Amino acid sequence: MGTVNALMDLAKQSLMADQAALNVVSNNVANQNTSGYTRQVVSWQTRDSVTIGSYTVGQGASVGSSSQRDRVLEQRLQQQIQVQAHSSSLASALQQVENIFSITSNTTSATSTPLGAALDSFFGALSALTAKHADSTTRQAVLVAAKNVADAFNSASNQLAGIAASLDQHVTSTVDRINSLTTIIADLNRKISGTSPDADAGVLEDQRQQAISELSNYVGLNQIMNEGNGLTLTTTSGAVLVSGGSSYAISTTLTGGAIHLVSSLSGQDVTNGLTGGSLGGVLEARDQFIPSFQTSLDSLAYDLATKLNQINSQGLDGSGNPGQMIFTLPSSSRGAAGQIHVASMDPNVIAAAGIGEGPTGNSNSLLLAGVANTAIVSGQTAVSFFTSFLASIGNAAADAAADSSSQGRVLTDLTSQRNALSAVSLDEEAANLTAYQRSYQAASKIFSIANDLMASAINLGTNSPVS
Repeated sequence: MGTVNALMDLAKQSLMADQAALNVVSNNVANQNTSGYTRQVVSWQTRDSVTIGSYTVGQGASVGSSSQRDRVLEQRLQQQIQVQAHSSSLASALQQVENIFSITSNTTSATSTPLGAALDSFFGALSALTAKHADSTTRQAVLVAAKNVADAFNSASNQLAGIAASLDQHVTSTVDRINSLTTIIADLNRKISGTSPDADAGVLEDQRQQAISELSNYVGLNQIMNEGNGLTLTTTSGAVLVSGGSSYAISTTLTGGAIHLVSSLSGQDVTNGLTGGSLGGVLEARDQFIPSFQTSLDSLAYDLATKLNQINSQGLDGSGNPGQMIFTLPSSSRGAAGQIHVASMDPNVIAAAGIGEGPTGNSNSLLLAGVANTAIVSGQTAVSFFTSFLASIGNAAADAAADSSSQGRVLTDLTSQRNALSAVSLDEEAANLTAYQRSYQAASKIFSIANDLMASAINLGTNSPVS
């Protein structure tokens, strides 16, 4: 009787273990398309046996499950998400700058861009002035071309400022999402530490990893494991975002006309130290590339207009008076591209004649036309400087796009590695399902046999149904 009871108990334990294993398979299949889900694997453990006298009776097996995850691989994947998001957002911002100047892969010269074409037309009008310096229509054409140059500078400068403003808005919205995610992660830290401080927390840990992966899209992170299966997250510069069950928000403040970021824990401005994620790429574009491009554009506008104003003031205008400014400018190059304007549209303001020639002379018009071939900006002519300027934008954008593409391929490879280990494979689950079903059927058969033996023993061999 004891032996039959033990057999029935073993069969029961086997049925329970197989049912638990089948539940794991069912859960995996149900969550195949759940974002961030990590495949659960069945682990079998032998239950403690019982020894009575000289007899040892086994107690069957028990089943557990654990997430099939590689923490090192997951952290490497999150780091790559940060790098790729940074390069992608930087490439996107620089492409917007390219669009301002109509830079494409087919652009072959500065004259194919709006500002380049305006400069070319302006220098052409100055050249025509040398031959028809007394002609009112030719003088007017010079001023119209000058206005087109000023308008082109204004437009480019305003559009650069517009991109910077849109990046500021992106910073604000990104910070809001970062703060939301760090709150979620801190809450999951508390739950994980309370329910599974010494082992994998399963679904809770999947949710935390998913939140960290999304957070990595926005900002560069350093990740540190704590006691109790908790995590500390900091920015790449060390500003604490999450520590165990506490989260520390980032706030925004307006500094120097731009949105800056402040750590709520330290109260310090952490803007310059933020790298990685889309926020890092946006800040790099806003704080490094766009100011550099704006400075170059300002220098071109200021130096060109200053040189032309200087030459015009040395001659005699159409009324025989000393020449005045052709362009109005700020007191320094800062902001010149956005503030340059034509001082007057009166054709007489053009000082074509030199001093002592009278209003019909043209020596000063030759000097004005000669500006096209004079090194006036950083040792270069206006057109050559502008060409170099366009090349710097194009090269920066091309480098960022190439880096984004390269980092994207690395991210794809790491994602594939992670999926090969942790994602659900229906083929594998089907094989496991078959194995566990057969084991369940075998245990059921043993239980049925043991039941029949028990019934036969109770009824002394008489075939009688037992309920």
